[in-house]
Amino acid sequence: MISLFDAHNHLQDAWLAPHRDRVLADLPPAGVAACVVNGTSEADWPDVAQLCASATALLTLLPSYGLHPWNVGNAAPGWREQLLRHLDSGVPTGALAAVGEIGLDRWILDRARPDDSRLAGLRRAPLEEQIIAFTWQLELAAERDLPATIHCLDAWGALHEVLRRTRLPARGFLLHAYGGSAELAREFAALGAYFSFNGYFLGERQAARRAIFKTLPLDRLLVETDAPAMPLPASHRTHELPGLADGNPINHPANLGAVYAGLAELRGMPLEELAPQIEKNFRRLFGAPTPAPAST
Repeated sequence: MISLFDAHNHLQDAWLAPHRDRVLADLPPAGVAACVVNGTSEADWPDVAQLCASATALLTLLPSYGLHPWNVGNAAPGWREQLLRHLDSGVPTGALAAVGEIGLDRWILDRARPDDSRLAGLRRAPLEEQIIAFTWQLELAAERDLPATIHCLDAWGALHEVLRRTRLPARGFLLHAYGGSAELAREFAALGAYFSFNGYFLGERQAARRAIFKTLPLDRLLVETDAPAMPLPASHRTHELPGLADGNPINHPANLGAVYAGLAELRGMPLEELAPQIEKNFRRLFGAPTPAPAST
């Protein structure tokens, strides 16, 4: 079976809580070998740590701790110290803890609906405030040479400016679910970026994003689900979960194989050729340990 690597998800998310045992059981049979589990604030970092500590020989769960731009406006005064404590706590697998999900988001300021339920109760931090939190976390990742996972919506120019003037991790950083331009992608790649392809991009309205991923350097490509968010088009899903009360679907992370298949078709190459390259890229960035040989 081909080994699959999810570069970005949120397995600790409350949306998955009623289904978590089933979800975790589904991943190894679906070929998923490792996942990077991203925290978004001091409220869920302990959940990430606990979940990743329960990883098995069949499924590596790598923790990533960061203050997401949506949560910058409500961060506790001691969030930096809490983040350092989680990074210092280590990873049971011996791999690296990552810094993420961090980044910049102008969408919540300019385009999000006032009644968007996902933003209920959040103070939407101005971009300048987001930049301060983002820069501190990025410099921390650079200081420790930890992988950093970056979120960006409607703030690509600002992100480029911050990355150009800030020390970056020598191992590189991930622009998850990359949605910027092809021109900026070249600039980001020169700075050390990796780019993760999301199954949501297989939708009919995402042709522009697919066109960019068709030409990105093969040695900088990763694959992600962002589960439980960003569901694949229904026609591509291999695994389903009960939807939310409002009818919206929940993305099962075992759909990762369908995302790989979609990217392989887009790149015009066999999945058997693409998957080993994605694994190589994943291990280079995230420092995932090489699995022990199977016992005989």
